[in-house]
Amino acid sequence: MTEEKLAWINDEVAALKEQGLYITIRTIDSPPTAWMVVDGKRVLNLCTNNYLGLATHPRLVEAAKAALDRFGAGPTAVRSIAGTLSLHVELEKKVAAFKGVEDALYVQSGFNANQAAIPSLVGREDVIFSDRLNHASIIDGCRLSRAKIVVYEHCDPEDAERKIREHLPNYRRGLLVTDGVFSMDGDIAPLDRLYEVAQKYGVMTMVDDAHGEGVLGRGGRGIVDHFGLHGKFDVEIGTFSKAFGVVGGVIAGKKVIVDWLRQRARPFLFSNAVTAADTAACLAAVEILDESTELVDRLWENTRYFKGEMRKLGFDTGQSVTPITPVMLGEAKLAKEFSRRLFDEGVFAMSIGYPTVPRGEARIRVMVSAMLSKDDLDYGLEAFAKVGKALGVI
Repeated sequence: MTEEKLAWINDEVAALKEQGLYITIRTIDSPPTAWMVVDGKRVLNLCTNNYLGLATHPRLVEAAKAALDRFGAGPTAVRSIAGTLSLHVELEKKVAAFKGVEDALYVQSGFNANQAAIPSLVGREDVIFSDRLNHASIIDGCRLSRAKIVVYEHCDPEDAERKIREHLPNYRRGLLVTDGVFSMDGDIAPLDRLYEVAQKYGVMTMVDDAHGEGVLGRGGRGIVDHFGLHGKFDVEIGTFSKAFGVVGGVIAGKKVIVDWLRQRARPFLFSNAVTAADTAACLAAVEILDESTELVDRLWENTRYFKGEMRKLGFDTGQSVTPITPVMLGEAKLAKEFSRRLFDEGVFAMSIGYPTVPRGEARIRVMVSAMLSKDDLDYGLEAFAKVGKALGVI
């Protein structure tokens, strides 16, 4: 009986494999440096989100070790009962100062941050205006809120205004939410124009800055800093798992909102606090960025070089204006084969297909990092050129 009732899974998996959409999980056996050991092979890392190379920075590693000695392995409680460490409070203050906001709340992940914030701000009587290409964590947070979800066209303030004008009068209050940097395409939301629209109609504003922190703005302070919107955007969602090189999420913004989330945000109230080691490493990462723009500057130097050379080779890198570099290939099977051949050439860059991106828009997503040398980038470019020519892409 058990095999019969689960037979549908085998059918679905077979269909995924036939379409080139089956996800192959590769295993890492080294730190996420410029060169990594993946599935037992040493390869160039063009895949992880370690934008600034902070995941292996000595200050972060030492801070984590010291926190383990001082606080132990785990806090053993939720933040609201007995899990808030002095390190959590220190990090929240440091992040708020770094981003130029009134307050910040540290939670378990960037995904949890969206699930914590959105349902706390809107409910059944409210409406959410969401960019068509928003991240899955935003989509899930919107669904959990049970508010009406109205999707506006990607990075289109005019369409957002049309939707707000049409739907807002039917609801108690509204929330406009967008990614800052879109993780698959690498383009940037027109945050200044979206703010003007939301302000005009009295709609709350929220931006997920997961791929903007440590990348955009003055010394990596994010997309709100990039557009000079300090004190205007209501909520900024962030993560420590990308440019900061650790783990955890942050909800930053106006104090009245952050205080409210401490009372109502379910991931904060009902899931264990982040470990002391992770928290200390996050704190060290923020301090490093606060002290110098060197890593961010290097990230952008590498980005300009790699993208420019890829375009010279004839690759389509989409609409990206950030270190996220999509190599557009179209069909999922082609993207998967391209990734496999890159791996054979010693380059780790995974293919991305449906449902992460729309059908027909499969790609290799290259994540440029400050930790890559020019020799590393040239090695990657040579591999892309070789595979691209062999598969008839260029």
